[in-house]
Amino acid sequence: MKTYQLTVTSRQGTGRSASRRLRKAEKIPAILYGKHTKPENLAVAAPEFVKLLKEISGRATLIELKRDAGATALSFLQEIQRDPITDRYLHIDLHEVKENEKMVINVTTHISGEAYGVKTEGGILETAAHRLRIRCLPKDLPAFIEVNVTDLKVGGAIHVGELKAIPGVEFLDDKNQTVVLCVEPPAEEVAAVVAAAPVEGAAPVEGAAPADGAAAPAAAGAAAKPGDAKAAAPAKGDAKAAAPAAGAKPAAPAKGAAPAKK
Repeated sequence: MKTYQLTVTSRQGTGRSASRRLRKAEKIPAILYGKHTKPENLAVAAPEFVKLLKEISGRATLIELKRDAGATALSFLQEIQRDPITDRYLHIDLHEVKENEKMVINVTTHISGEAYGVKTEGGILETAAHRLRIRCLPKDLPAFIEVNVTDLKVGGAIHVGELKAIPGVEFLDDKNQTVVLCVEPPAEEVAAVVAAAPVEGAAPVEGAAPADGAAAPAAAGAAAKPGDAKAAAPAKGDAKAAAPAAGAKPAAPAKGAAPAKK
């Protein structure tokens, strides 16, 4: 695997005041410790460290420290402290390792594939363990732990003991620890989907707008347009409705109107 380089310098002062002076000078206080060495106080140039983090991009990597005295040391990032408000880097913990000795390190999990439960069953994928603890030689250090979820169904889970074996790597977490699981969507989401779906054969709600293409009823008392003779004429066979009632006197002619010719 690729080894990155970082230039470090020794620092004499410790404490809050000394750390503040370093940060004002665009440097980050750091400490290097390991199994065979005493803790050593160091300082790292902030721009160089930010650049290194962008190159690493969350992967587990080895870092070769280049001291101002010319000596080197192999290490990995143990912990990074940041200000929760300003997001500035406050302190760096580096763990020294030896090429011929196994080391214990936390490695990020990486999800691969599309879960069957998400794609077909509408489930939701949840990651329970974002990092896993492993033991290996520096040369066998994986950049991340791959977790393939392609066959994972709703209600199922992948545990540490079910992960694909990596040559030279020993998983230290409990074998029954859940790494990723697929769960059913919340009841609220299911209810919302059901409520939004139209029910086949359901009667229209009173006062609701008619569906597209449906003819709206004519307003009561609306006048018929000129030429709508068919609409005004009575239906065929409704002679009784058109004729005057039996025994009824014909309407008298209007005053001044000429009598109709026989």
